[in-house]
Amino acid sequence: MSASRQILRHVVLLRWKPGTTAAQLEALTRAIATLPAQIPELRAYRFGADARLVAGNFDFAIVADFDDEAGFASYASHPAHQRFIGEHTKPLVAERAAVQFRIESP
Repeated sequence: MSASRQILRHVVLLRWKPGTTAAQLEALTRAIATLPAQIPELRAYRFGADARLVAGNFDFAIVADFDDEAGFASYASHPAHQRFIGEHTKPLVAERAAVQFRIESP
């Protein structure tokens, strides 16, 4: 039996500014989908709009897995990630919440 190992999970929740358009969100979705191919430290990357099942939820979620804190730090400072934030996230975000935590690797 092999020993389990932990990975670092990063979760981001975003709430859009009033007036954010469908075209802006489509551009954001296209741009975020390109990040895994550009940032090798990403082990898993999932994102999507809220399903609107509960009033008051955030509008969008991003979940990223890394081998360790160094992988997360590399992602956070990576030029492609920084460009995505500057071009697609900052102009649209009214509110952001984030957390990083460790989970057992499957």
